[in-house]
Amino acid sequence: MKKLAVLSGAGISKESGLSTFRDSDGLWENYSAQEVASIEGWYRNKALMLKFYNERRRQIEHTEPNAAHKILAQMEKDWDIDIITQNIDNLHERAGSTKVIHLHGLITQARGENHENTIYDIGYKDIHLGDLAPTGDQLRPHIVWFGEAVPMIEPAIRIVEKADILLVVGTSLNVYPAAGLIQYITPGTPIYLVDPTAMNLHYAHYTQIQDVATKGVAKFAEMVAPLASKSSK
Repeated sequence: MKKLAVLSGAGISKESGLSTFRDSDGLWENYSAQEVASIEGWYRNKALMLKFYNERRRQIEHTEPNAAHKILAQMEKDWDIDIITQNIDNLHERAGSTKVIHLHGLITQARGENHENTIYDIGYKDIHLGDLAPTGDQLRPHIVWFGEAVPMIEPAIRIVEKADILLVVGTSLNVYPAAGLIQYITPGTPIYLVDPTAMNLHYAHYTQIQDVATKGVAKFAEMVAPLASKSSK
């Protein structure tokens, strides 16, 4: 099977009803990134951060995968697919994708604030001040905030390096280090970019499908279908 690497961002979940930072000039549900998406924000106001992510968790519980998520899952019949997502929702998994890397963490997981490698599945439960991990420290969402390292970036790089095709969907390629993954593509490997806004990548072998994620991913699947049976590198 040929290897398809997918880099997904907030735009793929937007059509499921989840808002993005760039929709409202750097605000997410009326909060700034520094308030609710930075390690400084955590130490400044843990109660606010917990409240914010409790609300996001409840929202995601009642959010369904859309056609873009489902098409990518269905494509596993013909492709060896690894999804590298910047999203903290679990919509790729709920659509049926089996290999998903969450660069920025996963909202249905938590960890002790001083033990980043001990991770717990909490589903859609709230986390409150005073809720302790088995390690004895305050539970926090398993989210990579601004100012923190991105531990899954190395596995993501290895996936991109081996890809026969790279699909970028729903991301403006402005947030690093995720945006830098495209630099690890093997020269000559085709890149497909799904985004409703015209973008100009400095790569010879890229094609933009200028559309929203649901329509764009459907078009992409049709475009690459004849390539699925060809041998992988």
